[in-house]
Amino acid sequence: MKQFFAKIFASIIAVLVLFSTFSFTVEQHFCGKKLVDSAVFTKAKTCGMEMNSATSAETSITKKSCCTNKKLEVKGQDTLKQNFNNLDLQQQLVITGFVYSYLQLFEFSEPDFIPFKDYSPPNLVCDIQLQDQVFRI
Repeated sequence: MKQFFAKIFASIIAVLVLFSTFSFTVEQHFCGKKLVDSAVFTKAKTCGMEMNSATSAETSITKKSCCTNKKLEVKGQDTLKQNFNNLDLQQQLVITGFVYSYLQLFEFSEPDFIPFKDYSPPNLVCDIQLQDQVFRI
């Protein structure tokens, strides 16, 4: 059960880091006060009533367009990498001690060396214990 919660917690942290670095743009097109279209990652569709602000030679009066575009940008983090040399001495000591003690948890000892593992015993011609009449009691 403990491993299950640890996996869930690790997954949540991974998703949180992913979304903190994720940036996107939301574009909205309004015609008057009415929202016509809203789009994420692409341009919003227009209502077709935009006016060019260019003036003609005959008239010097320009009409103001009733349409407006709004853009909402959400920027993600760009600085996730930390340089060890930028930390002060106390922070470096704490991180070094933590890493060293954490790695000591997983240090495995080598199996004992058996020098005669590949040694095959000699063939017995007769049972020496019976021949010498030596028995363990």
